[in-house]
Amino acid sequence: MKTCAFIPNFFKIYNILWQAILPFLKKNKRLEPSFQRRITTNHLKKADIWIQAASAGEAFLALSLISSLKPKHKTKILITSTTSQGMEILASGLSKKNISSRIDYCIDWFPFDIPKAVQGAVTRINPRVMVLLETEIWPALLHYLKKNHTKIFIVNARLSRKSARHYKWTDFLWSKLSPDHILAISPLDAKKYARVFDKAQITTMSNIKFDLMKTGTDDHSRIREIKKIIPQNLPLSILASLRRQEENQALEILEHLLTKYPRQIVAIFPRHMHRVDAWKKRLNQHGLSFHLRSQLTSTVTTPGIILWDTFGELRSAYGVASSVFVGGSLRPLGGQNFLEPVVLGTPTITGPFLDDFAWVGEDLFNLGLVTKCKNSQNVAQTMIRHLETPVERSGLKQKAQSYIQKKQGGTDMACQMILKGFEHSQTSMPNADGIKTAKQ
Repeated sequence: MKTCAFIPNFFKIYNILWQAILPFLKKNKRLEPSFQRRITTNHLKKADIWIQAASAGEAFLALSLISSLKPKHKTKILITSTTSQGMEILASGLSKKNISSRIDYCIDWFPFDIPKAVQGAVTRINPRVMVLLETEIWPALLHYLKKNHTKIFIVNARLSRKSARHYKWTDFLWSKLSPDHILAISPLDAKKYARVFDKAQITTMSNIKFDLMKTGTDDHSRIREIKKIIPQNLPLSILASLRRQEENQALEILEHLLTKYPRQIVAIFPRHMHRVDAWKKRLNQHGLSFHLRSQLTSTVTTPGIILWDTFGELRSAYGVASSVFVGGSLRPLGGQNFLEPVVLGTPTITGPFLDDFAWVGEDLFNLGLVTKCKNSQNVAQTMIRHLETPVERSGLKQKAQSYIQKKQGGTDMACQMILKGFEHSQTSMPNADGIKTAKQ
């Protein structure tokens, strides 16, 4: 009886917590446009497959899945998101994708995990298959999907060390809410999920992000714009995606670069634009003059620093750089995307902390396509070595793109599992008593 009563008692407490925070969420300007649709269900319609793509990154994964799904019969698919950015990417991307004529899709907001709201959503949508992308683990959602006999898949599954630790503290709950199958993007992520969901079937897959990577031509028009401000006789070094917690170490790298190899341009790309002012202050305090990218309209005439305060140019700058350090990796912050410069043939360096990119595998480092350094001093030394002995970019680019292509295929694997689960659910439908019977 204790086991049977646990879930209802938990949701009583869970619901009280939601009711306590709803007034605050309602006042949140970011949530205000979607608030009403996330607490009500009357706008939701029946769908065979429900895909939840939390934000921007997951939305791109969802687009890859939708464009690759080839169901045998007419299939209704609902794609939901939690953020306005995710919704925009879905709306824009789906209008451009070549979607199967058998798919009828719609987009909507993902409901708050309030037990009553989620119960209503699951009842109205009544999905045969639920696809959760990466780290979408919500107790009420999982509970009511299981009561609905919906097949639950977590695709491109990953868990950060911090999230895994938090979920482990509540494993008494998750053991009762296991999804049917988890496709994890690395053996390490598979182990983390196994500790949370001890009853789930877990296998590994190639990250769908490999399928999204461009391994063809570069954006030559944007690269030309970058070349207009970088003098041809000076190499460009980039300190990219720098996080607040590693700024002191990044400054050490910068000073070392300018001391040991003064005839160069060093570009600083903070991970978040609101840190530009902090970098201005930091550079001024150390007596380091710099240009703001937003104020450059012609070629820089002397060696020095460019503080990049404009969006959307990092990837193009990678295509011009002689050496790149990708941040988020000198402190235990999970790392940032170091594959973008690699696939452009740019010598690339990271720090030692890359937990969020364990799915990439060690082969990339073993092949010498990326150099992992243990500290900021090693990073600076390696960047200087790249400047003194330039790497042949075309060969590096070819090796990197070959590596990426071999890793692709995760989308197809996930689609096969989704369609198999959907077809199985069609031939084994639960009746009113919850007993599965063959479809007539």
